[in-house]
Amino acid sequence: MLLYIAFAVALFFAMNIGASGTAASMGPAYGSGAIKSRRIAMCLVAFGAFLGALSGGEVVRTIGSGIIPTDIVDVKVVIIILSAACLTLFISNLLGIPLSTSEVVVGAIVGAGIAFQALYVNKLIIIVSFWVIVPIVAFCLAYVFGKFILYLEKRWPELKGKGKYHRWLVALIIITGFLEAYAAGMNNVANAVGPLVGAGLMDVTTAVWLGGAFVALGAILLGGKVLETNGKKITKLSLLQGSTVSMTGGSLVIIASIFGMPVPLTQVTTSGILGIGTSENGFRLWQKGVIKKIMKVWIVSPVFSLVMSYGLIQLFLKADIYTIVVIISVFIATVGSISLIQAARKEKSTIHDQGGGI
Repeated sequence: MLLYIAFAVALFFAMNIGASGTAASMGPAYGSGAIKSRRIAMCLVAFGAFLGALSGGEVVRTIGSGIIPTDIVDVKVVIIILSAACLTLFISNLLGIPLSTSEVVVGAIVGAGIAFQALYVNKLIIIVSFWVIVPIVAFCLAYVFGKFILYLEKRWPELKGKGKYHRWLVALIIITGFLEAYAAGMNNVANAVGPLVGAGLMDVTTAVWLGGAFVALGAILLGGKVLETNGKKITKLSLLQGSTVSMTGGSLVIIASIFGMPVPLTQVTTSGILGIGTSENGFRLWQKGVIKKIMKVWIVSPVFSLVMSYGLIQLFLKADIYTIVVIISVFIATVGSISLIQAARKEKSTIHDQGGGI
């Protein structure tokens, strides 16, 4: 029975990965207008992600056995890890926020490692370093390329996509978007099926085929809202700008995947979009509320999945009620403190507005 639950949670998680990865892969193509139909965009990324998943064996091995020892991973631990990660990602998809599945699943695995006091810290440091470095590189490259693109489009206005090069530019952004969809499957399918491999429930080859199929299915069925957020609510892209974002993000993620590093694909792509937007509009783009919301979720999501995984293990596997009480108490104290701070600021603002301030 537990085995079936583990597979069900893993495949549902794979579907949510497909939904979140849709925006990362075809967001620029959709946002720039090269693909006008959301359904077509999601079908293309589904096919690309499935093909990429078949090449994602190295990342599967890292997720399965590179962060915590395999001897502590059984069916029950797999269910808890995937449930914690899946719930975090599902909430994000409902909110329409592009979330890094790598951060969520690694956070859940780390929570399990902390609960059993068994964690490969050196490997974890390398992974987290990639989380920081790769998006920064993507932003910097996109910013530089963005400046160059502005120069080209100013000198040859037809490169904006409305002239004789329109057909070629449309083809380019779709091809580069498909490349990034391939990178998404290559890197992200491991987040769903890696724990199953680590527990010895299936081999790597079967895992990538099955995981890839459900990632593709999730992209088609659940990806529309996230696609809308990443494609149109951050910044408007020209065809050449969108191609640059997809090429930069896809190339960086494929390189990381070859070395078995799970990296935040959505962060890489969003950072590329921000780099392009900043090169054109300056840093006032950063004032948009959707960007602030995305950045907050990026910070909270791995910690949230870590705490959830740790708490579920303490509750269901170790029956440690005291630890659960402490976790709940910290949560209540944190939420209460934030609420009090907001109330104090609101009261202070009201006093000043009424002329009662100092």
